[in-house]
Amino acid sequence: MSTAVQKEFSKIDSDRRIGTIALTATILLAMAMVAAPMAQAQTFSVLHTFTGSADGATPYGSLLLDQQGNLYGTAEAGGFTGNNCTSRGCGTVFKLTHRGSSWTFSPLYSFQGNSDGATPVSGVSIGPNGTLYGTTYFGGFGEGTVYNLRPPARAVGNILGGWSETVIHNFGSGHNDGANPGLGSVLFDPAGNMYGTTSAGGILCDFDGDTCGTVFVLTPSGGGWTVSTFPFSGGSDGGNPLSGVVRDSAGNLYGVTDFLVFAPVAYELTPSGQGWTETPLYTFGPSDMYAGVIFDGAGGLYGATVDSTIYRLSPGGGSWNYSLLYSFSGSSGIWGTLVRDASGNLYGATCGDGTHGQGSVFKLTPSGGGWTETDLYDFTGGSDGSCPIGGVARDAAGNIYGTTASGGTGCGGSGCGVVWEITP
Repeated sequence: MSTAVQKEFSKIDSDRRIGTIALTATILLAMAMVAAPMAQAQTFSVLHTFTGSADGATPYGSLLLDQQGNLYGTAEAGGFTGNNCTSRGCGTVFKLTHRGSSWTFSPLYSFQGNSDGATPVSGVSIGPNGTLYGTTYFGGFGEGTVYNLRPPARAVGNILGGWSETVIHNFGSGHNDGANPGLGSVLFDPAGNMYGTTSAGGILCDFDGDTCGTVFVLTPSGGGWTVSTFPFSGGSDGGNPLSGVVRDSAGNLYGVTDFLVFAPVAYELTPSGQGWTETPLYTFGPSDMYAGVIFDGAGGLYGATVDSTIYRLSPGGGSWNYSLLYSFSGSSGIWGTLVRDASGNLYGATCGDGTHGQGSVFKLTPSGGGWTETDLYDFTGGSDGSCPIGGVARDAAGNIYGTTASGGTGCGGSGCGVVWEITP
């Protein structure tokens, strides 16, 4: 596994060790736990508080909202603690079922830390067959997996457990296919091909033995899957992507690489024969790029940085132009990919901004050639949680959902995250 990637994940929580590396964030250690009333007009509710046991702990990935209004997500720790799992557990997949005005939490799967994978830091996606797909950071051959979860043939009462897992791909066989898929969820195209990224693996970036990461494609083939990859070289094309990709109608892929060994780069991958041709779109200054990009509705891309900035990349004059849309005042900013509604408003969450320095949920509205920010909620670090890493999900009624990676009343009171909802 890349030394640079180990250093990157060492920012998340200094008490959280998974396998042989630490996933730490000094920003979380510095957060003071305060409990003050919220001033926003929206209604904030905690839908579930993680306990660190069978339900999981410390969710990092984005929530998935299905057509029935149910939520699916992952927790990178909690669950099973044997085999190669640490005392914190190997992670879980969960569902929140929406019935009327109430929510029912159900653990769907607990990773075992061996061939089935461990530490799901990304969220899940719904595949063409209606079942769940995702990645784990560890497990399999040791460098992560791509997995499929299927529900039982029939539920027993209200119990939704007993989902079965199939590993589609194991990373780490010689590192050629990639290693350690990061925060980005997988993406499907209309033909059923699956796309994602790995934060390491591929080819060597430097003399320290660091690898640059890949974009991978899994193609259905004869009842199984065939993998192909585009490896980053660590030069002008960037390296070590932690977020996923988006795809346009022509089949081109877009994403950003993170700042680990090299400067972060926004890139386009164009299908070319049996492979891909990469075009670097823009090279950023020193910054951490955990959030992916989304389409802006006019041929451009929106994105965000951990430095608390929102940006737009737009094509023009044979190149891509960078525009700074908004900058937050705090230093611990946006980890999850933005969400855009039909009116062009942008939604997201910060990990350490807000009134109490524990994170915030925001809305950006186009206004007079600029953007106006509305602070929807400021986390206190108490029972409401702290540091939303996975971004937000938004339904057609304007309700916003997300998780926090810490805070809450679980895990012996130290807090290992919550699932939350904001209603307008």
